[in-house]
Amino acid sequence: MLRDALLVGAKDLRVEVRSRVALNQVAPFAVLVLVLFAFALDPDRGLLASAAPGLYWIAVTFSALLAIQRSFAVEAADGARDGLRLSGLDPAGIFLGKAAAIAGQLLVLEVLLGVGVVVLYGTELRGGTVLALTCLAATAGLAAAGTLAGVLAAGLRVRETLLPLLLVPVAAPVVLAATKAWEAALDGQSDQGWPWLRLLGAFAAVYVAFGVVAFGPLLEEA
Repeated sequence: MLRDALLVGAKDLRVEVRSRVALNQVAPFAVLVLVLFAFALDPDRGLLASAAPGLYWIAVTFSALLAIQRSFAVEAADGARDGLRLSGLDPAGIFLGKAAAIAGQLLVLEVLLGVGVVVLYGTELRGGTVLALTCLAATAGLAAAGTLAGVLAAGLRVRETLLPLLLVPVAAPVVLAATKAWEAALDGQSDQGWPWLRLLGAFAAVYVAFGVVAFGPLLEEA
């Protein structure tokens, strides 16, 4: 399973490196979201600073939607999805590989967005341990849930509009917990962020475990 996951994850990352879609499209979109929030709330700098954690994770969620849609759109052409099903790879390995590739892209975008929050919102990043662990746990949850939503929507003609409807309700608890953990860390109260971080870890574990079990049947139905 892990060998197959490495193969699929490396394949997806090579596609993104060569196409540069994440660099040329997803990253500018994510930064633009932060800029629009800054313009909308600029008259009240205090409100902008206090809302920075929520705005940050909303931008991450929007970026995740684009990254997930891209991950499955690549395989929609030339029967690549059928080839993936017939390849003999472990479905759980396929799930873990695709989720890991999406998570890798999101982590890079999160670093970029973190710089944007500091520059645009004047936010001082405190509680680095909680911030970093929150990013890891939330990214794992978003990537796992997004991979499941992506395979559900992949075989449908309306997948572009269906994907947000499938992902956003499932991702909402992850975004809420990540926002609360970041709020506590940025306020200098990292001890209050640990319960939210544990909740994030539980969500990530559930989504990953469910994906390992359910991805194979979902891929067959896609």
